[in-house]
Amino acid sequence: MELTTLWFLIVGVMLIGYFVLDGFDFGVGMALPFLGKDNTDRRLIINTIGPVWDLNETWLIVAGASLFAAFPEWYATMFSGFYLALLLILVALILRGVSFEYRHQGKGEQWTRWFDQFIVWGSVVPPLLWGVAFANLVQGLPIGLLPNGGWIYEGTLLTLLNPYGLLGGVVMVLVTFTHGLVFISLKTTGDMRERARALATKVGIGAILAGAVFLVWTIVMHLDHELLWLIVTCAAIAALALIGGFVANLAGREGWAFTGNAVGIAFALLTIFSALYPYLMYSTIDPAFSMSIEGAASSQKTLELMTWVAVFTLPLVLAYQAWTYWVFRKRLTRETITAGAH
Repeated sequence: MELTTLWFLIVGVMLIGYFVLDGFDFGVGMALPFLGKDNTDRRLIINTIGPVWDLNETWLIVAGASLFAAFPEWYATMFSGFYLALLLILVALILRGVSFEYRHQGKGEQWTRWFDQFIVWGSVVPPLLWGVAFANLVQGLPIGLLPNGGWIYEGTLLTLLNPYGLLGGVVMVLVTFTHGLVFISLKTTGDMRERARALATKVGIGAILAGAVFLVWTIVMHLDHELLWLIVTCAAIAALALIGGFVANLAGREGWAFTGNAVGIAFALLTIFSALYPYLMYSTIDPAFSMSIEGAASSQKTLELMTWVAVFTLPLVLAYQAWTYWVFRKRLTRETITAGAH
């Protein structure tokens, strides 16, 4: 396997790790106004991700750094073209992170209410805009060529807000919301567990229906793709996994439900990456302007050095994260929430 293809897969794996792990963080944040009857409930919900949410977000940082080093042209074109959307994501993530740390510092109800709102919107906006962005990458964008041979995005934020792109955003929101609700039921007991499981059932129906439309639409757009068999396979596995997670949730098997959702998210993203390959960005202006993996990649020596670094560091990161989840594996109850918790 060529190093360019290998790093395309590595970046994809890192993004999958981010959306699987930070995905349930987003879902937990969205659940606050639906499951938080009082402040103790809301603190209980937030504490389910308290020890891990910042660790989960590091996958985005690592994925971005890898993207910058391995495919600098892709990084530059996407970040300049999607500047406003990415800025909104960054602001939302900052407000969300600050709110986790500061909501319990005030003494008034209004203070806490404001930060709870920041958590909710900081959990809705990123998956919505990420879904819109990835859907547009698959559908194609108005990408042109610069005089020096580089690429430039010639659209605006409104260009991204097309039916297929918006559907991708809605699907991402519904799937992560379901993922987070299942995680809450996995980490809590009693009334909170049952209410989270019941809401996950309702939201899960919408996630499956919207996801099915999105996956079928993606397949139809790429019927002439040389990897159509892989696109169809990944889409089918994603659909079956989401349905399996839904059935497991109905049966009260939160662990299997969470696994099903995680696998569904992973293979939905694999569907997108399979549809992209061997390009990083399709041009709707002229297919000849499309950005190929080889054309956007760094030098061979850079990729070789990065590969050796990844071989030694990635297993350590995975081991540390697995250990963290093992340490904080116990369920939480209302009784565990103290006055100093957040």
